[in-house]
Amino acid sequence: MTDRSDSPAALPPSIARVLRYFQSLGREEKMQALVGYSKRLEPVPERFRELDANAFAVPECQTRVDLFPEFHDGKMHYYADLNVRQSPTIAAFLAILFSAINDQPPSTALAIPDDFVRQVMEGIGLAGREAGLTAMLLRVKRYAQQAAAAAA
Repeated sequence: MTDRSDSPAALPPSIARVLRYFQSLGREEKMQALVGYSKRLEPVPERFRELDANAFAVPECQTRVDLFPEFHDGKMHYYADLNVRQSPTIAAFLAILFSAINDQPPSTALAIPDDFVRQVMEGIGLAGREAGLTAMLLRVKRYAQQAAAAAA
């Protein structure tokens, strides 16, 4: 593993665990892991269906993705609405991301390294998806920043 300024020791344990796991996998194993994760994306609760989804859309992504944040008792929880069958890679990435940050304080999402997408998706030939995935990560971090500011 290469030495990075954002070494796993400096990261929240849930994020470091995800990065270690994906860095340990070869290309085929990573593809298998993505397939598995794509099936783990939590459904969006009915209470979010009444909201204007356009306010939660990630326009930088080629695929329609709506990200819904929830802040309760000092912890964040994220949901994503997208067509999993049409976009299994996006569903997998969001399931991976959410597994590391859901039910954690906003500081956990804010500690995600800027190159998280590249680190997770490295070596599997999905560079075309990187801009959209990074936009989703930035949106998640923005929601966490807003929640942290509101709680202060």
